[in-house]
Amino acid sequence: DDDDDDDFLDFGSDAADDDMDARLAAAQRDMDLGRISIPDELDEYAREVTSEDLRQLGYKHEENPFGDDETPRREQFKLITNAMQCSACGVDFQCTNATRPGYIPPEKHDIQIKLSKIEEMQKLQEKADSYEWSPEDEIEWLIQTSGDGPMESSDTPDFDAIKGIDVAQAAEDMGLDLVSLSQKKVICKRCHHLQNFGTVEESLRPGWTEEPLLSQEKFRDLLKPIREKPAVIIAIVDLFDFSGSVLPELDAIAGENPVILAANKADLLPSQMGQQRAENWVRRELEYMGVQSLANVGGAVRLISSKTGFGIEGMLKKARRLADEIEGDIYVVGAANAGKSTLLNYILERESRITNSDNTNHHRKRRAGNANAFKSAVTASPLPGTTLKFIKVDIADGRSLYDTPGLLTPGTLTQLLTPEELKVVVPKKQVEPITFRIASGKCVLVGGLAKIEVFGDSKPFMFTFFVANNIKLHVTDVSKADAYIAKHAG
Repeated sequence: DDDDDDDFLDFGSDAADDDMDARLAAAQRDMDLGRISIPDELDEYAREVTSEDLRQLGYKHEENPFGDDETPRREQFKLITNAMQCSACGVDFQCTNATRPGYIPPEKHDIQIKLSKIEEMQKLQEKADSYEWSPEDEIEWLIQTSGDGPMESSDTPDFDAIKGIDVAQAAEDMGLDLVSLSQKKVICKRCHHLQNFGTVEESLRPGWTEEPLLSQEKFRDLLKPIREKPAVIIAIVDLFDFSGSVLPELDAIAGENPVILAANKADLLPSQMGQQRAENWVRRELEYMGVQSLANVGGAVRLISSKTGFGIEGMLKKARRLADEIEGDIYVVGAANAGKSTLLNYILERESRITNSDNTNHHRKRRAGNANAFKSAVTASPLPGTTLKFIKVDIADGRSLYDTPGLLTPGTLTQLLTPEELKVVVPKKQVEPITFRIASGKCVLVGGLAKIEVFGDSKPFMFTFFVANNIKLHVTDVSKADAYIAKHAG
């Protein structure tokens, strides 16, 4: 094929004096002297060629020359996420209102629009490989080709022509450097503030705003269809805010699907509290709260830590086995700030470590343009309600895992606290249980958050507290409690 000749560099033709004997003699001299000689033309090219020249030829930089990350020429760029959605929270990008979710600057928005067109081309090519097209696919094909795409006489797409589209050339015509863009992660303004500063404007915080995209009704509507399809539900609850993190609508969300209740932050429990004891306590509490979906076929309780990974591998194996049995996907649901996004980040980071032990982030310098590449894939924050739409993760063999928006449970304290207060209240280290004997007329002040009082003609009670180590517990007379709170908590 004549076109194949363009893929090779011409370093000069064989000269008459460069016969086989001379070449063998030169090779022998190189072996004797322990060196390698090359033609002058090739040596000159090697000195003058730039990285950009090689990239234009389709070559890629190999991070580890002794590893197995060799890449074929002109490897097609694959967009893992939807170019028009924030990969960190799932919301659709927009560039018109900086006070609403999904905002990115107009210049970045224009680039994402172009990337979305490249993404659609790739999806069409994947469809062409399977020869399975729906009417919507054919319409999309006509849109992408402006109605000029090659069609067969039967008005069906020419699959061979579609597969022959040069996506890399199309990106170049749009002015996109796919290699450079693939090394950056574009997230919305809201996620940028949460990931870098741990704060967000009240107008962008669920439960503190009237923004329709952040309404609890919208989040609940997103979760309703799950019960109608085969699915495995991983329900995350916070062991240190148990009643406030068990969703009242869990049974309605799950339907008859199997539910794995993942009790998060088990690594923070006291070492003397055994796993079986903690698991039994969880089951008793769920029974007291009237949660029935745990009794569905395949239901289970698992103690985990989204932060350290404790118990996650076993839980995921069970969830995957159930998903294969019912031919469904896995959905991670739970109250806001229970640890869903932290769990997903751990899974993604673990997979990254397994597939690429030589993590490229460790070799790249942190710059303003690529700072987001060093952040977690999904936004996780002490503030409740960081995920706004479903975030999809491919777990192979046609199965997917979805992170879902967290729901605010009525009556919980965490949704009323500021970011600074949450940093103090939410435990980060293993807690030390403290037990008090409280008689009638006495009370325990839990920082400035709560007062636990024993009143009436009652015998003393033993109370054991499992709270963040920074929270101060104080026993005092009920009559003195208000004055103490006013003095120390304001």
